[in-house]
Amino acid sequence: MSRQTKPTISLVRGKDLVSKTAQTTGSLRLTGVGKTMGASQIWMGRVKNQPGEWSDAHHHGGAETAGFLLSGRARIYFGKDYREYIDLEPGDFVHVPPRLPHIEGNLSETQPMEWVTARTPDNIVVNLGLSGREIHNRTVKRS
Repeated sequence: MSRQTKPTISLVRGKDLVSKTAQTTGSLRLTGVGKTMGASQIWMGRVKNQPGEWSDAHHHGGAETAGFLLSGRARIYFGKDYREYIDLEPGDFVHVPPRLPHIEGNLSETQPMEWVTARTPDNIVVNLGLSGREIHNRTVKRS
C-alpha cells in the first residue's frame, strides 16, 4: 500500500539560498525555489552582478523567464549581434522568451545589481561562449 503525503508549504530563508544551479560567467544565481525543495515546474531565485560585471551570452532553452530588478541599473543586450538593448531601473519587470540569446549586466561601476528571477519549468542555462563585457564595450564605443 502506498503512503500518501499531504501537500505542504516550504520555506527557504534568504540567508539559506544556494548557488548549486546552472551558472553563467558574470552573474551569480542563487536558488530560492527549485527541485531541491520539491518544486517540479518552476525555479525562482536571486541573480547578482557585481559593479561593472556582465554575464556572458546565454539563453534558457525552453524556459520562459521573468525578472524583477531589486537594486542597481541593468542592461540586457539581445537581437542580431546583440545590438538591441533595454535598460532597467529598480522596480522594473522584464520577460525573456525561451531560446532568446541575451547578455545582462550592471551599468554601475560602483554599486551591485540584484534581480529576483523566476523561470519555468527550471533554471535551464545554455552558455554560448561569447563575452558580455566585449559586447558592452563595443556598444559603448559606438555611442
